[in-house]
Amino acid sequence: MMRMMKPSESPSFVDDVIKAGCDICAIGHEKYVLGDIEEMDAAADELDRIDARYGDRDHLKLAIVGFLRSVDSPATHWSENGKIH
Repeated sequence: MMRMMKPSESPSFVDDVIKAGCDICAIGHEKYVLGDIEEMDAAADELDRIDARYGDRDHLKLAIVGFLRSVDSPATHWSENGKIH
């Protein structure tokens, strides 16, 4: 049985994806992407390790989106506002 990611792990999951070199971001209020295809290809091995570490996160999609939106500001991308790192 695959491990289920816990809601409290959303911030560390996002941070690990960023550290892997992917520009994770919310798309509206219901979806998120890990980054563009080139970023994901370059980080494929690390993303596989992240998947294994955190497990299934489908049930937390809205929580992850909510977290991403909470650290984003309309004027500044989350990677520039210092809230994650």
